[in-house]
Amino acid sequence: MRFVQTIKNIWTVEELRKRILVTLLLVLVYRLGCYVVLPGFSPSDLDALSKFTNKSGLMQLLDMFSGGAFSQASIFALGIMPYITASIVIQLLGMVLPSFQKMQREGESGRQKLNQYTRYLTVLILLLQGPAYLMNIQFQVRAAGSAATMGIGTVAYLTVILAAGSMFIMWLGERITDRGITNGISFIILVGIIARLPEALIYEFISRLPGSTGSQGGLIMFVIEIILLFAVTAGAVLLVQGTRKVPVQYAKRIVGNRQYGGARQYIPLKVNAAGVMPIIFAQAIMFIPITLAGFGSQEGGSGFIAAFSDINGFWYNLVYFIMIVAFTYFYTAITVRPNDIADGLKRNNGFIPGVKPGKKTAEYLDSIMSRITLPGSIFLGIVAVLPAFARFFGISQNFAQFFGGTSLLILVGVVLDTLQQIESQLMMHHYDGLMKDGKIKGRTTGSAY
Repeated sequence: MRFVQTIKNIWTVEELRKRILVTLLLVLVYRLGCYVVLPGFSPSDLDALSKFTNKSGLMQLLDMFSGGAFSQASIFALGIMPYITASIVIQLLGMVLPSFQKMQREGESGRQKLNQYTRYLTVLILLLQGPAYLMNIQFQVRAAGSAATMGIGTVAYLTVILAAGSMFIMWLGERITDRGITNGISFIILVGIIARLPEALIYEFISRLPGSTGSQGGLIMFVIEIILLFAVTAGAVLLVQGTRKVPVQYAKRIVGNRQYGGARQYIPLKVNAAGVMPIIFAQAIMFIPITLAGFGSQEGGSGFIAAFSDINGFWYNLVYFIMIVAFTYFYTAITVRPNDIADGLKRNNGFIPGVKPGKKTAEYLDSIMSRITLPGSIFLGIVAVLPAFARFFGISQNFAQFFGGTSLLILVGVVLDTLQQIESQLMMHHYDGLMKDGKIKGRTTGSAY
């Protein structure tokens, strides 16, 4: 009954109802676009590309991020990852170039300039990835026995369509952010991942049935897999919600006949302040080798490209793990600024007991963040490489992607953020929240996408 009452409350709040409907409408547009095939491709061509995608683990990962558009030769095939890659580059430049640092400090006007640069860089990346993707399709179609070829004019024409499709996805994400209920880019990635979950679950169930090819353990093994999946999901929730509370005392002030302050509060420093962004950053960079190789077949490859195209391989997962730890520290340094927190406490007559206000407070907070970020980043890295271990124990490639990794953490993080936004709207209009035992904690500091 509580669930039904919550749904009624959500529908009662006019602004929340409009935001949810707008979000669903824009998501529907995105999902329909994933099935709009590029001009000139026949069903046999799509079948050849789909078989190749299912054979390659990294291609499956790319297909998951695009919601299946990659294997469908859709106008949305390149997905939102080029925009995320461009965002990574711009944020890294903000750490190096003084001109970009100045724009970051200019507030809203500087943010708009950086967003514009990000869009320009996204177009440039798309113009490089588009021909590589089209060459891969041509390679797979030829391998399937077709003699179809693409001229320079055709490649240029289809590249423009692919670039426009990805930019349209970016526009949809921005509209969801402005008029929807959550961050649009994150939500679009979430929708693409969820779209692949039912197929992966059904395939794993069928493969465990008695008499199936390669069946091991039967349905008991399938039940164990589901239990482990819930356990890993619970660990991911704890990782996203975990905090370290720092006590803060506010000095007493007497104004007239009234006394202000004196109450003790807490600063909740998150164990994983960066959210899922380190994984998204690292994953975008790990896609670079396969992009440079033209999305081609890696079965006969060797050396660097082959090593970093095998998502179950040792070197791929080791470098992936190290990059996640490094990006966790990098993104935490961007999102959590101890100096700003210390200045805010000082302005409001607050202090941490036993620590001098100002510089000493900033150093104290920085030391705490350094200590709690290390285990948080290691745990984040472990969860990210869990799909490789799941694949090692015989779980199918499609289903193994949900045993941790980018998919699970994005699912957990974005769902919690969305529920938190809905709960905030309900509480603001004096309705009960979604949870009976307390507020939902999202990844508020790390939800840039």
